[in-house]
Amino acid sequence: MDETILYEVKKNVAWITLNRPDKLNAFTEGMNKEIMEALRLVERDQEVRCIVITGAGRAFCSGEDLASVDEHTDHAEFLRKRYNPMIEKLAAIEKPIVAGVNGVAAGAGMSLALACDFRLASDKARFIEAFIHIGLIPDSGSLYYLPKVVGHAKALELAILGEKIDAKEAESLGLVTKCVSIENFESELQIFAEKLAALPTKAVGLIKRYLYESWSRSLPEMLEKEAYGQRIAGLTADHQEGIQSFLEKRSPVFTGQ
Repeated sequence: MDETILYEVKKNVAWITLNRPDKLNAFTEGMNKEIMEALRLVERDQEVRCIVITGAGRAFCSGEDLASVDEHTDHAEFLRKRYNPMIEKLAAIEKPIVAGVNGVAAGAGMSLALACDFRLASDKARFIEAFIHIGLIPDSGSLYYLPKVVGHAKALELAILGEKIDAKEAESLGLVTKCVSIENFESELQIFAEKLAALPTKAVGLIKRYLYESWSRSLPEMLEKEAYGQRIAGLTADHQEGIQSFLEKRSPVFTGQ
């Protein structure tokens, strides 16, 4: 995995770096495959307690490399084969996932950022639902995530007008968790990821799972889900550590167990 992405694990954080800087990290079939391989690794690796996806160079991801698209392309099969499994995998991984948006996130690149649990952006970041400019609709989860993040009216505006928004506006819309200067971006991203990696991983995963489920569940169903999930979390070593540290008036040291 050293062609279109870079992969590294350090301090319980898996770093997936999209690595086509000369092409603004545009997706290719090979990159989709390598991202899926990396996501399968982080899902299985108990050492990994947080995932960061970021871009090499001056872009996060500019979307699909249009050199691979022509009049013979079956767009439905294209998405079902290459993009939908990647977006579904991001949702299924019960570990926090951070998009480190260092530069432009356009088209499917914006979709990728939306599919992550958190988005930390540099002040050089730009977001654009670029699909409308080539006569297409937002895909790769954008029509699912965007209205849930920014609301229906703003999602409609961004999707149909296809206007570029900067990091500060994205932060004001709730699209971005935090906006930081490009000079401090790498260090701030590392600090944020390591903070997530130090949390009780099982509880984080359960929160992620049940918040997703809440979009299609009734209140009674969610109350039962909470009860079931709390039983699971209550049996973890991290819960016991949380109780003990509270009684001892010290900061907890969670292990993800």
